[in-house]
Amino acid sequence: MGAGNPLAFDVEKYLAEQTVEILERIQRFDNKLYLEFGGKLIFDFHAARVLPGFDPNVKMRLLQKIKDKIDIILCIYAGDIDRKKIRADFGITYDIDVLKLIDDLRRDWGLEITAVVITRYEDQPSAQLFKNKLERRGLKVYTHRATKGYPTDVDLIVSEEGYGRNAYIETTHPLVVVTGPGPGSGKLGTCLSQLYHEYERGVRAGYAKFETFPIWNIPLKHPVNVAYEAATADLKDVNVIDPFHLEAYGKTSINYNRDVDAFPLLKRILEKITGAESFYKSPTDMGVNRVGFGIVDDESVREAARQEVIRRVLRYRCEYMMGLVDRETVERVELIMNDLGVQVEDRRVVQAAREAAARAQRSNKGHDGVYCGTSIELKDGTIITGSNSHLMHAATSAVLNAIKHLAEIPDRIHLISPNILEAIGNMKREMNDGKSVSLDLEEALIAVGASTPSNSATQLAIEQLKNLQGCDMHSTHIPTPGDEAGLRTLGLNITSDSSFSTQSLYIL
Repeated sequence: MGAGNPLAFDVEKYLAEQTVEILERIQRFDNKLYLEFGGKLIFDFHAARVLPGFDPNVKMRLLQKIKDKIDIILCIYAGDIDRKKIRADFGITYDIDVLKLIDDLRRDWGLEITAVVITRYEDQPSAQLFKNKLERRGLKVYTHRATKGYPTDVDLIVSEEGYGRNAYIETTHPLVVVTGPGPGSGKLGTCLSQLYHEYERGVRAGYAKFETFPIWNIPLKHPVNVAYEAATADLKDVNVIDPFHLEAYGKTSINYNRDVDAFPLLKRILEKITGAESFYKSPTDMGVNRVGFGIVDDESVREAARQEVIRRVLRYRCEYMMGLVDRETVERVELIMNDLGVQVEDRRVVQAAREAAARAQRSNKGHDGVYCGTSIELKDGTIITGSNSHLMHAATSAVLNAIKHLAEIPDRIHLISPNILEAIGNMKREMNDGKSVSLDLEEALIAVGASTPSNSATQLAIEQLKNLQGCDMHSTHIPTPGDEAGLRTLGLNITSDSSFSTQSLYIL
């Protein structure tokens, strides 16, 4: 079961419609709109996986089209800094993700951050250090404490003691993009705080929300919307029919439970700030998302979304083993998968990796050790496998086999000389008290690069590394840190079974 048509989503049509929608929404207000950006501002790999053809950086392409009209406010929850919350797709903490995002916006997109807001700040030392680091590099940083009265006392929330306690963030453009590294960053609170201050200054600013998922104008149980539930199983998000939209317009639209539950309060707050009845009749009204109109091959999108649900099941099983999520989260996402009528073996690379591990076990019968298997599905559907040995990890073996296949290099030609492999292994044993430590993927890629001057085949293979980006990969064991770093650099869509390759608690 492959991912289907790579052009199942028309990104140019989406980009055109989305730009018009946002510009029209700005005009509804006093030429000032606070736009809460849900999901990932850049590198939205979830959207790219479930909507084949979607550009993971399409939001930035959109903002670049209107860069002369925008300010960007970046929010991060102080608690996420303090507990070192991880962004799973990059394997970095949220505070580091904020630094990376600022750099990426400057370097790659020519956009500057107007301000960083540390939300629900409680004088955490880690949050203060983060603030110091940014301010000493010339960035404006604000701290917002928890809003008094929230969520029950609207009169207190919308007062000098509520939103009024937050410092006003100066902006100069008609569109203010408010974003963050993940859910719970405090984006909504920041938007509403700014709206309060704008109205105190006599500016009739507005609020809207740009949330890619769930997609409001496709069915509730469409696999793309179901895949969003799977992706947020740890947050307990549930897609629902928007009852306010149905009542106001007699039309079915899809939203998720937190937005629907929060709408009555949010509507009251907006009306208290503006002193007038809100023209938003439903959570769906608040959105500006046009992603559903970009789908041009529904069946391919459905299949890609089914594959994403399988991927999430495998991911949550591993996170459970690592102590990152509870058993209830795993059971919830497994139930979602079962309701779709798929199983993990429907991901082609899963069975191939398990068979590779079994072959390695049979060929090394009588030798102690855990035998791991990995497999990669190339873009033409070819499956390439690898297994571990005393010289290299299974992930290393699969990647090297894949780039040799793509470069049409015969099996007998080594990308890394056996002498070099042995020398590196000996050095690692010396550094690790005599323990045999084989090459992980990150180390192997360095060794391949270093072999180029003496081996002309390696350059041909290295040129094929870019063709692994976006390919599916599976491992029978949870990757080591060195393997995971290398796989992330290559852009492979990696999943693994929820087993460790060793009984050691400290894994190199």
